[in-house]
Amino acid sequence: MQREEIINLAAGPSTLPQSVLQEAAQGLLNYEGTGIGLTELSHRSPDFTKLTTDLENILRKHLNVPQTHRVLFTQGGGSLQFSAVVMNLLSRHRRLYPDLPEKDRVMDYVVTGNWSSKAIEEAKKLAGPCTVHTVFDGREHSADRKFQAISAAENWKISNNPAFVYYCDNETVDGVQFDGYLSKEGENNERIRFPFHALPRDPSNPTNLVPIVADYSSSFFTRPIPQIEDHAVVFAGAQKNVGPAGLTILLVRQDVLVPQPTNSLYPIPTTLEYATLAKSGSLYNTPPMFSMYVSLLIMRHYESKGGLSAVVAESKIKVEKLYRSLEVGEKKGVFKLRVKDGSRSYMNVTFEVLGEGNEAKFLKEATEKGLRGVKGHRSVGGIRISLYNGVTIEQVDKVVQFVLEFVEKNAS
Repeated sequence: MQREEIINLAAGPSTLPQSVLQEAAQGLLNYEGTGIGLTELSHRSPDFTKLTTDLENILRKHLNVPQTHRVLFTQGGGSLQFSAVVMNLLSRHRRLYPDLPEKDRVMDYVVTGNWSSKAIEEAKKLAGPCTVHTVFDGREHSADRKFQAISAAENWKISNNPAFVYYCDNETVDGVQFDGYLSKEGENNERIRFPFHALPRDPSNPTNLVPIVADYSSSFFTRPIPQIEDHAVVFAGAQKNVGPAGLTILLVRQDVLVPQPTNSLYPIPTTLEYATLAKSGSLYNTPPMFSMYVSLLIMRHYESKGGLSAVVAESKIKVEKLYRSLEVGEKKGVFKLRVKDGSRSYMNVTFEVLGEGNEAKFLKEATEKGLRGVKGHRSVGGIRISLYNGVTIEQVDKVVQFVLEFVEKNAS
C-alpha cells in the first residue's frame, strides 16, 4: 500500500507530518546548504548550536516556559527519567534538609496507570532508606482492580514535606488522563484536573508548592501545561507528538540545577545530573541530533498552522468525533469504553469489542481499511486508537466512518 492509504494510529512512535519528513530527508543529505548531512555535523558546530537554541526558543514561546526554568535535551527516553528524577530531587532535598533522617525523606507518587506504576517501581529500587509513598492508586478505586478513573483529591494522601510529588499526565496504555474536559455538562462525575490546590507549600520557600514532577511524554505540546511554573521538572519523550524517538525534552526549575557535592554519599551519574546538562547547554555529550532536527521542523510546522492553540482546537475536534462514534457502539452493545467519563484520554482512546471473536474481526477489518496500530497494549488487550498531533481530522473522519460501519454490521 502507499503511504497515503495508511492511517497510523499507533501509540508510539507516532505518525509524523509527511511534509516534515520530506524536509528532514533533505537535511540528512545537505543541512541548510552546509554541504554536510545533519547527522554528520559536529554537535559543537555553530550550525548545530543554533539548531539547539532555535528548538529551545520555539518551545519556550508556545508553551510559555518561564525564565525560572531551563529547557534541556537529552537521550534515554522518558523511562530513564524515572531514575534521574529520583536522584536529582533527592539531592535537592538533602541539600535543603541535611539533618533529616533518610527514612523521613518521602517521595510521593500518584499512580494512575502503567507508566506511573513503572515510575514508582523504579523509585523503590533507588530509594535506599528513603520512603516511597503512594498518594493515590487508581486500581484501589476500581471493582476489578483496573485503571479506569482518577479520583478527586479528597482520596489522596499527600505528605507534608515530600522531596517531590510525581504524576503522569496521560497514561498511554490505559487511556487515563488528567484534565477531564470531555466530561459532559450536568453529569455528576467531576472534571478531573491535577489538584494543585491540594498540595502543601514548600517549607524551604513558602511562595512555591512542594516540588512537582510530571511525565508529559504522550501529551507534550497538545495543550498548555497547567501551572507550569509550579513544576520542578516536566519531562517528555518526543516520539508521540513532537518528533522521532531518541529525544527527551526536560523543563527543569533553576533550584534543581545546583551541582551535587563531589563527596556526596549518594552520587548521581554525570550524564543523569540535571546541573551537568544545564551547564553544558545540553551538549555534555553528543545529543540525539537527528531527533532534535526533526522536532524543530515539526514545531515550525505547527507554528505555521497557528501554534499550540490551533493544535488544541484540532485535538478537541478529533477526540470528540471518535468518542461520539464509540458511544453509539456502546449503546448498541458493540463496544465498551474502558475509562470512566471525566478521566478519559484525548490522546489514547481505549475500549473493548464485545462478543466472541469480534475483536479479531475488528482488527482484521481495520487492517483491510488501512488502519494500523489499533491493537491494545499487550498487558491489557482490547483496542487502542491514538490521536496524536500527526493524525489529521480527515483521517479521524475515516476512522469514525469505519467504526460506525462496524457498529451497524454487528449491533445485536
